[in-house]
Amino acid sequence: MTQALRSGQVAAAAGVNRQTLRYYERRGLIVEPDRSPGGHRLYPPATVRVLRVIKAAQQLGFTLEEVADLLAVGAHRHGRWTADVGLRSRAEDKLAEVKQKIVDLGVIRDTLRAAVAAGCDDLMTCAESPCCPLPFAELAGESSDAKAGKEATAAAH
Repeated sequence: MTQALRSGQVAAAAGVNRQTLRYYERRGLIVEPDRSPGGHRLYPPATVRVLRVIKAAQQLGFTLEEVADLLAVGAHRHGRWTADVGLRSRAEDKLAEVKQKIVDLGVIRDTLRAAVAAGCDDLMTCAESPCCPLPFAELAGESSDAKAGKEATAAAH
């Protein structure tokens, strides 16, 4: 029989702290461990691997809720499991999210480059300038309807 591990041993081996270990236990990501006669948590050695898998999935952008779902799918793959809920499908979805974030970051990069090129040194002055490349009006919630209303009012006068 393999030796059970105490909280500190599991945490150190998996590269997490004890609070993370207990949090994952409360969230149901890892099984509640047995207890020693003295009340210490005694985890099976496989818990270290589960924790490493959780951390690796998080580094790939999966939320803890998504990781929990993936772990549950893996635990139930001998039965109702279908391909549309497995890792491959979820990874494809996450990849699409990452691609969109890259596009969004490219827009941010280009806008910041334009601000640098325009010599924007003062945020408030730049915000008032019509040639400012930063999207202040959009960020302030000025919708195209509000802009159209202002333009119509200005044209009427």
